[in-house]
Amino acid sequence: AAATGAAADDDAALHVTDRRSLFTLGRISALYDRLLTGAVRRRVLTLAVAFALFAASVWGFGRLGMELIPEMTEGEFFFEAELPEGTSLAATDRVLQRMEAAAGAQPGVALHFATVGSRSGAGGVTTNTRGENLGQLNVVLADRADEALELRTAEALRDSFARIPDLQAKFGRPAYFTLKTPVEVELYGEDLDLLRDYSLDLARRLEGVPGLADVRSSLEAGNPELQVVFDRDRLASLGLDMASLSQALQDRVQGAVPTRFREQDRQIDIRVRNREADRASLEDVRSLVIPGPGGEPLRLVTVADVRLDRGPAEVHRLQQQRAAVVSANLDDRALGAAIADVEAVLADAPPPEGITVELGGQSEEMAVSFASLRFALALAVFLVYLVMAATFESFLHPLIVLFTIPLALVGVVAALLATGTTVTVIVLIGAVMLVGIVVNNAIVLIDTINRYRRGGLQKREAVLRAGHARLRPILMTTATTVLGLLPMAISFGQGSELRSPLAITVAGGLLLSTLLTLVVIPAAYALVPSTVRAEEPVGASGGPDPSAPPLPAPQPGRD
Repeated sequence: AAATGAAADDDAALHVTDRRSLFTLGRISALYDRLLTGAVRRRVLTLAVAFALFAASVWGFGRLGMELIPEMTEGEFFFEAELPEGTSLAATDRVLQRMEAAAGAQPGVALHFATVGSRSGAGGVTTNTRGENLGQLNVVLADRADEALELRTAEALRDSFARIPDLQAKFGRPAYFTLKTPVEVELYGEDLDLLRDYSLDLARRLEGVPGLADVRSSLEAGNPELQVVFDRDRLASLGLDMASLSQALQDRVQGAVPTRFREQDRQIDIRVRNREADRASLEDVRSLVIPGPGGEPLRLVTVADVRLDRGPAEVHRLQQQRAAVVSANLDDRALGAAIADVEAVLADAPPPEGITVELGGQSEEMAVSFASLRFALALAVFLVYLVMAATFESFLHPLIVLFTIPLALVGVVAALLATGTTVTVIVLIGAVMLVGIVVNNAIVLIDTINRYRRGGLQKREAVLRAGHARLRPILMTTATTVLGLLPMAISFGQGSELRSPLAITVAGGLLLSTLLTLVVIPAAYALVPSTVRAEEPVGASGGPDPSAPPLPAPQPGRD
C-alpha cells in the first residue's frame, strides 16, 4: 500500500510537471496550478464558498440605494421663487430682478434669465405653475463640466436669496428623462375638505423625513379674495333680485363697458366703475351703494355679509377621480430609501375612510422599468441557455456555464459598493449585457474540457489541462475588455453620470466572474456526473479534429 501511494504521488508530481512544461506562464501559472488543483480536489468546499459569496452579494444588493436615473450635473440649474399669496406681478418682478442681479454677480455664470408669473420645473404636472406670486430664475454656467463650481454657485445663491424678505426659493435641476417628481403620493377621494386636510397633514409629516425637500400639496390655498354672501331672506323681504344685485356689484368693482373708443383699426373699452379709493379696502366694499327697493340707494352691508377669505384650491382629476398629490424632491438621498420612509409614514398615519393612497412619480416609473428589465434579464438567460444547449448538444453542460451569472453578480455588487454607485436603470442594462458576456469564458473552458475528454483523457485530468490551456486567452480577453471600459468608468464631465454606472457594472462583473470562473467552473464540472461521446473522425484521412488543442499522451490511472 505504501508503495502504491508513493507511486501515485510520483505520478501526480509527474503530471504537474507535464502541465507546467506544456503551459508555461511563470508565477501566474504556478499560482493558478495550486488553486486549480486544490479546487478540483475540494470540489464541495469550493462550491460552498462560491454560494457563500453569492449569498453575501444578495445581502449587499439590498444595501445599495435605488433610483430611476442618476442625478445629472449639466452646469445648469434653476431656483423657483414663491412669494406670499396676493403679491402683485410687479412686486414679483422686482424680486426676480434682485435674484438676477445676485446671479450675475457670481463668477462662472455665463447666462441667466427669469420668468415672472409662472414656473416650469416645480412639481411636474401636479402642482400649480402659474400665478402672479410665482417666478423662476434659470442659471447656466460657463464651464458646464465643473461640478464643484455648480455646487459653490448654487450654495452662494441660496444664501443670498435667504436674505430677501418673504421669498421662498427652491433649488432644482432640469429633468431630461421624466416630467414627474421623485416622490408623489396620490390621494383619491370625493370629499375635497377631507382630501385637503389629510394632504396637508401628510405634507407636514413628510417634511420631517430625511432626504426629502420641497414638499408640496397640490391642494394649495387659493388666492385671497373678498366673498359676498347675500342674505336671501332679507332680499326676499325687500323684493330684490340677487342676480341684478350681483350684476350691479360687479359693475361697481370691475366696471361696465357702455361703449368703445375707436382709434384707427383698434377699439378700446371705456370702462365705468367706482374710484380706486372707494373700493380699496374691505370697509369700502361693504359701504358700496347698490340699487334698493324702488331704486333707492342701499348699502351692500345691509343685505350681504362681506368677508375676507381664500378662493377654492385647484381640483385635480387623476384616473377620472378627484385627487390630491403630495410631491417632494430628493436631497442627497437615494429614491428607494426615501420611498421606504414614505411608506412608513403612511403606515403610521393611514388615510381616513373614503381616501385611497397610491405611490406615483419616479417611484412608479422605477417599479415599471425595473420589472421590464428583470423580464429582459430572465429572457436573456433563457435564450443563452437555448443557444448553448444546441451547441453542446447537452442540457447539463449549459447549466454549468450559467453558473457564471451568479458569480458575475458578486462582482457587480462589489463594484457598486466600492464606488458608491446606486442601482439604476443604467446598472440593470449593464447586467443584461453581462449575461451574454460572462458566459463566454466558461463556454471556452468547458468546450476545451470536452475536447480533451474526447481525445482520451480522464475527466479530472482534462479539467486540469483545460484550465491551463485556456488561462492565457481568458485573461487576455478579460483584461482587454476591462481596460477598454476603464476610461468610461472613471470619466467625468457632461453625461458621465450615465456612462460611468454602465462601465462599472460590466467591468466589475466581468473581472470578478472571470477570476471565479477559472476556479469554480472546473470544480463544478468535476463534481457533476457527465459523459462525453468519443470524437468522430473528420476529414479525408479520418484523423482527429484539427481544431482541438494539442494533447500529450493519455495518462492511465487518472479519474
